[in-house]
Amino acid sequence: MFAFPEQFSNATKANLEAQFAMLSTLTSKTFEGVEKLVDLNIATAKAAIEDSSATTRQLLGAKDPQEFFALSASQAQPNAEKALSYGRQLASIATDTGAEFSKAAESQIAEVNRKVISLVDEVTKNAPAGSETYVSAFKTAITNANAGYEQFSKTTKQAVEAMESNLNSVMSQYTQAANRAANTAAAA
Repeated sequence: MFAFPEQFSNATKANLEAQFAMLSTLTSKTFEGVEKLVDLNIATAKAAIEDSSATTRQLLGAKDPQEFFALSASQAQPNAEKALSYGRQLASIATDTGAEFSKAAESQIAEVNRKVISLVDEVTKNAPAGSETYVSAFKTAITNANAGYEQFSKTTKQAVEAMESNLNSVMSQYTQAANRAANTAAAA
């Protein structure tokens, strides 16, 4: 007598447990990323309020229009640097969270694949005579699914790397433009 129902029941239970573990891990990583983002935004808002108050006091203390415009122009560079720093920190949070997602998903998927292959091996030991073709086709399907996942994983990593590269390029161009604007304002 075959123990197929019991084997599949155990496999289904193990699969559900693995999916729950992956969901739990991804949820945890999501909350960590959101927490970092909230902390960054709160710190940025506090700094912006403090800077705005200090700048307002300076501008209100200006003795003439020239001093007022000189003070205004002197704020361009620090403000650009702060915006750039915020962008870098934001990109870092997004990149780190994405990397943690990928790492968690990869480890969980590898574990699920290991369990599925183990189940297939166990089931095929007890397969009735004449089912070799079906067993081979099933194993081929699993192998192809794993190869597809690996390709998807590689493509995703390449897309993330391209996004990071583009973000770094944009930030570099923004920095250069901000520096030019600040230098132009200071010269005026």
